[in-house]
Amino acid sequence: MTSAHTRLTIPLYGYAFLENLILLYPLYALLFSDTGLAVWQISSLFVLWSLSGMLLEVPSGAWADAVSRRRLLVLGPLLGAAGFALWVLVPSYWAFALGFVLWGAKDALGSGALEALVYEELDRLGAAGRYARTMGRARACGMAASMASMGLAGPVFAAGGYRAVGLASVLACLLAALIATRLPESAPASGGGGEGDWAAALRAGLAEARGDRAVRGALLLVPAVTAVWGALDEYTPLLSRDTGVSAAAVPWLLLLIWAGATLGGLLAGVGRWQRLSTPGFAGLLAASALSLAAGAALRTPAGIGLVAAAFCGFQMASVLADARLQERIAGTSRATVTSLAGVATGLTTIAVYAAYAPLAATTGSHAAAFVLLATPYPALALRLLRPRPGPGSRPGSRPGSRPTPRPGPTPPAVGARDG
Repeated sequence: MTSAHTRLTIPLYGYAFLENLILLYPLYALLFSDTGLAVWQISSLFVLWSLSGMLLEVPSGAWADAVSRRRLLVLGPLLGAAGFALWVLVPSYWAFALGFVLWGAKDALGSGALEALVYEELDRLGAAGRYARTMGRARACGMAASMASMGLAGPVFAAGGYRAVGLASVLACLLAALIATRLPESAPASGGGGEGDWAAALRAGLAEARGDRAVRGALLLVPAVTAVWGALDEYTPLLSRDTGVSAAAVPWLLLLIWAGATLGGLLAGVGRWQRLSTPGFAGLLAASALSLAAGAALRTPAGIGLVAAAFCGFQMASVLADARLQERIAGTSRATVTSLAGVATGLTTIAVYAAYAPLAATTGSHAAAFVLLATPYPALALRLLRPRPGPGSRPGSRPGSRPTPRPGPTPPAVGARDG
């Protein structure tokens, strides 16, 4: 079982690392600006990026359920490579727009498919309880790659400009696609890949999300936990600059925040964190929100340390929320249901983006906007602590717990992990 588990985790961690080792990430806004794009054009590209990913999210999840999760994980990085190549070979607004559509498609193909593949492979090995640990480490690998991109982008750009940075990004995507071919996929797809199979997978996923209260609750918990702090991450450079440090020091504060989130991914599958009951989970959210608000309100570099601690807690909660969703899904349309959570997360994230600018303008500071946007988390924590009447409910059960066992072998409880 250890060997089989390794055959999954080694390519998974390599895939997560290479998929995020994109040296264009810290520089693409500068590329757009240097090409002559106006601010409104750059903003329109970001909107196009978000919309393309959300529109394709659920259809691609159903495709993954009907055809092959691994096939989509191979295809996604290839689309990303094509988009990044367009950006640096023919830089123009329309090339950037097409690149963002391809990037959105890449994200949509991977979202849902990766989680479904990993969970079902672990479940086949009798190790479904390792899911939070495995995906937490995969996310940590991705964040480590993003931090490496920040460090490597400057020297590579100095040596060869945008083309060198773009070439490195394309190469990382191609290697990610190659490694994805090594991911095991023993579970058969739900159909033969035809239009009817795709439609059947979509209908089954929508029906499970709509008709199963436990699945619906776990699905809604994912965007409730992940969307706000995920959106605030985009504004951490502005928050860091407002602490009074020089522009050259801002990247170091950002690395501290990313280190906190990386640590959260690693801790999600360790010891007592993976065994959190509903009160413990609610407490984690409330403590992280308090740390975020206090750190932002201090408006000092030391306060950024508290923000990093908050991101650590939120990343742990995000991994655990995803794990609990996977545990609740009993049907064959796992990628479709997971993609629905991705759409809900995307919509909530856009709402946070829309709220941030007015809040910052009204309060006059990024710190105040962070404090105000931390408040939904204590409210969510209180909501989780409310008693849930109904058959099978019991104090201390996990958020969204299913009152009846799923068919087949009973997976280990969250936290009942070995090794």
